Amino acid sequence: MQVAGHLLAVQAQDQRGARLAVRARSRARSAADVDDALTRARSVVVTWLNRGTLHLVRAEDYWWLHPLTTPQLFTGNARRLAQEGVPPDDAERGVAVIERSLTAEGPLTRAQLGERIARTGVRTQGQAIVHLLVLASLRGIAVRGPMIGREHAYALVRDWLGEPPGPRGAAVFDRDRALAELAARYLASHGPAGERDLAKWAGLPLGDARRGLAAITGRLADRDDGLAGLAGRHGTGSGDCPLPPPRLLGAYDPVLLGWASREPIVGPHGKLVAINGLFRPFAMVAGRAVGTWGMPGGQVALTPFAPLPEADAAALAADAAQVERFLHGLAGPADG
Repeated sequence: MQVAGHLLAVQAQDQRGARLAVRARSRARSAADVDDALTRARSVVVTWLNRGTLHLVRAEDYWWLHPLTTPQLFTGNARRLAQEGVPPDDAERGVAVIERSLTAEGPLTRAQLGERIARTGVRTQGQAIVHLLVLASLRGIAVRGPMIGREHAYALVRDWLGEPPGPRGAAVFDRDRALAELAARYLASHGPAGERDLAKWAGLPLGDARRGLAAITGRLADRDDGLAGLAGRHGTGSGDCPLPPPRLLGAYDPVLLGWASREPIVGPHGKLVAINGLFRPFAMVAGRAVGTWGMPGGQVALTPFAPLPEADAAALAADAAQVERFLHGLAGPADG
């Protein structure tokens, strides 16, 4: 999928938001196109990467993004499992059940895996099942693969993605090469940006961001603002590239998550768009947030921050109709 290839990783803990991120950046005609890429084509998967949240990535990028961005997530996962009342021995048993079940039965939903884990006496209540699935994903056992109805199912990595690239199917991971690829791909879609932007977006130490940027120094454009950008490229964050037309963007849209600061987009309305780690769907005009929106009753309802010029209001109304057609009733709740 071209959008995942361009952005490298699209935050996807909100399924509708991830679909809408694709809609806003492609010619995808419906949310079913995204589901098809996940289910039939297997060209993209969803898993925990970068900042420890779910991301939509191309299948081929999984093999290097996973070992690059997940090692630092194990400590937080162990802490969360302990908070949910799952001791280490139980966590091991739960992950073993996940692997056996996916091996024997193929893709299964969270509820189905929860039932199988619970039978062994391992706690699955609350967020325990989520963090057991996170652990299985961090270990490279499971990914979110196909859609089963409206549920996003988990699949065994080796079954769903096949053999990893490398000699005789053995994944060969070169950290320095991966950091260089990360820096180049990030700047291609987010540049110009700084080292702190890259570090925050990828969830990596600042030193790693610097190493990645240093590795591609010869490909960077000369700039006077202290930011990095690829020579001959203008990314989403460039101040001199054309602004998109008025557009409705979904929850957790990449335009709010790609840089250390979202002030240029949200301005004084930051707490109306993003608060306590929750990012609401919002409307953007001339590169700035102008309101939030929802879909009560299946129809878009826009709440502008201030009265909108007639032309902008009309453009957003037209885009709202396109959003409704795109979703085709697939506007489900956020999925943790």
